[in-house]
Amino acid sequence: MIGDIAETKPCQPKVPMDLFHSGQVVKICAPMVRYSKLAFRTLVRKYKCDLCYTPMIVAADFVRSAKARDSEFTTNKGDHPLIVQFAAKEAQVLCDAARIIAPFADGIDLNCGCPQRWAMAEGYGACLINKPELIQDMVRHVRNQIDNPRFSVSVKIRIHEDLKRTVDLCQKAEATGVSWITVHGRSVEERHQPVHYDAIKIIKQSLSIPVVANGDIKTLKDAENVHDLTGADGVMVARGLLANPAMFAGYEETPLKCIQDWVDIALEHGTPFTCFHHHLMYMMERITSKQEKKVFNILSSTSAVLDYLNDRYGV
Repeated sequence: MIGDIAETKPCQPKVPMDLFHSGQVVKICAPMVRYSKLAFRTLVRKYKCDLCYTPMIVAADFVRSAKARDSEFTTNKGDHPLIVQFAAKEAQVLCDAARIIAPFADGIDLNCGCPQRWAMAEGYGACLINKPELIQDMVRHVRNQIDNPRFSVSVKIRIHEDLKRTVDLCQKAEATGVSWITVHGRSVEERHQPVHYDAIKIIKQSLSIPVVANGDIKTLKDAENVHDLTGADGVMVARGLLANPAMFAGYEETPLKCIQDWVDIALEHGTPFTCFHHHLMYMMERITSKQEKKVFNILSSTSAVLDYLNDRYGV
């Protein structure tokens, strides 16, 4: 069970598929635009996160531009296991991107779930759930061209209104050699409606590869409940980890130690001020009053933030 992990941290395997075969529910930091970068991944790994994803990277830009590669992808020796998530719509472009990152990461994930208009208009993200053959083609190409059998190729999807289509899509992806599938339990049109955990359960029962549940998991207890409801092999969390990067370690709200860790890590990594500040706003949301937020949220320099944290919390 997830809760058991909070007491004793096992020796962490370094390849994602090992995690899925460990008998424990795999705790995963979701791909988050602007936020799931190296500094934040370093923080959540200190608090029992097993596996981290980079923010979504457009594969075509990544392959074409050295500047894009430098700005979009940074990692280090401790940043494992790591999945790089790509938006792609052409098999060879995805392969080229995968080959570039293969020496530095443990796998790639194909984004088939992003519902943003720009992504859908470009042929990326959630529109791919209506193109199962294209997903198969992309997965097959990467499998054939990356010769490391322990390199994972996964996909992240949303569900169709007609769940039979989603099950068919997942079974086709499985037949092509996908390592695991992450299911965000909402359709493309749904934003804040309740997550369809029953749909994730049906998908899980239809496959033999691991399935990861995603959507509205805010606490370790939520993660346990979703595992119990769906039978999922892993849970992926986005906003819940932004609000409390220590949630997988069982904390109900962000502990001061975690805030201190973020300050240390962000300064060490040279995290830009806006990103540094935004993360703190999320982390402190539940532990500050309205008045405190008004003051903190308009601070405009790292030194002002550090002074505030020191004066208020001794951080």
